[in-house]
Amino acid sequence: MEFHIKRELFLGGIQKTLGIVEKKTTMPILSNLLIRTQQNRIQIVATDREIGIVADYEAEIVREGDITLSARKLHEMVREIRGEMIHVSKNERDMVVLTCKKEIYRIPGIPADDYPVVAAQEELPLYRIEGGMLGEMIRKTAFAMSADEMRKNLNGVFWEAERSGESVLIRMVATDGHRLAMMKMEVGEKDFLVMEKGVIIPRKGLGEIRRLVEDVPGDVFIGIRQGMCVVKTDHVLLKVSLVDGEYPDYKRVIPTEKGVVVGVEKDALLHSLRRMSVISSDRYNGVILTLSTGKVVLNSTNPDVGEANDEIEVSYEGEERSVGYNVTYLADAIEVIDEEKVEFEIGVAMKPAVIRAVGNDNYFCIVMPLKL
Repeated sequence: MEFHIKRELFLGGIQKTLGIVEKKTTMPILSNLLIRTQQNRIQIVATDREIGIVADYEAEIVREGDITLSARKLHEMVREIRGEMIHVSKNERDMVVLTCKKEIYRIPGIPADDYPVVAAQEELPLYRIEGGMLGEMIRKTAFAMSADEMRKNLNGVFWEAERSGESVLIRMVATDGHRLAMMKMEVGEKDFLVMEKGVIIPRKGLGEIRRLVEDVPGDVFIGIRQGMCVVKTDHVLLKVSLVDGEYPDYKRVIPTEKGVVVGVEKDALLHSLRRMSVISSDRYNGVILTLSTGKVVLNSTNPDVGEANDEIEVSYEGEERSVGYNVTYLADAIEVIDEEKVEFEIGVAMKPAVIRAVGNDNYFCIVMPLKL
């Protein structure tokens, strides 16, 4: 195997594999990426058996072949090389030599014979979607996923797509049992992917999808079938195994009874919550909001750290009331809102609060209150 490739292309392809390759594994080859030459291109492949990625780039091929190399060491080498073109060659002892001007690296490889197959799902239909839209939906829901490894069905985001007139409505939902974030968007193409029931995209796979679409301006292609989600760009194909499980009926959690609505500037509330979070710890992370006409007083008390108080202006008229929440949950829900004004709907009698942007009902987050 021997080829010449632009350093920036090579480095970009390797970087896309770093989140997938296994750091600690009983199969050393899963810490490696596979480099394969085909005609005038190279493929850079990585997998952990649950997620697979195939990046495809133009290169000048001198001699075809394949090899697997340590993803992290190869990344460090290519990152430190200075120059536009890198010459890569493999000898008969599976030693790979990287050369750029007078810079030379040698790195031992493992033959590609035992590397797991990451095949393209040729038969899987793919549908066009705006990459920015997909990335935004992930950003506004992923923070609410559960981190409890015992609850596999909550360790990801629930995705569903249903027909809505001439378009298709897609929803992403995430919950950890204490909060729930939901984002919905309409896809203009009427023949877009529609599913009878939703699927669960796992945490790690979701992170890779988000990284992929954030790097690519414009449209990407997505397909879901038989326990697999595929996302494709011009140069990269990403395969993610879906979570095999039932997602809870999230619609039961959405309040049907209207609570007390408070209007507030997003930045004012967010910065106030961050000031409260200085006092929080693993044992004490609550904040008490005391509402009265035209203002809300925030208080956070932690016997181990101290106490914080703040006051901000809000749009509210009514009797004084106090309610407690996890300060991190509130800040997470508000931080992803892009609009300047936030509507904070406080549930009555220990009902959950609903946070949304004023004038935009595509996103909301539900947060359960704390007992005072």
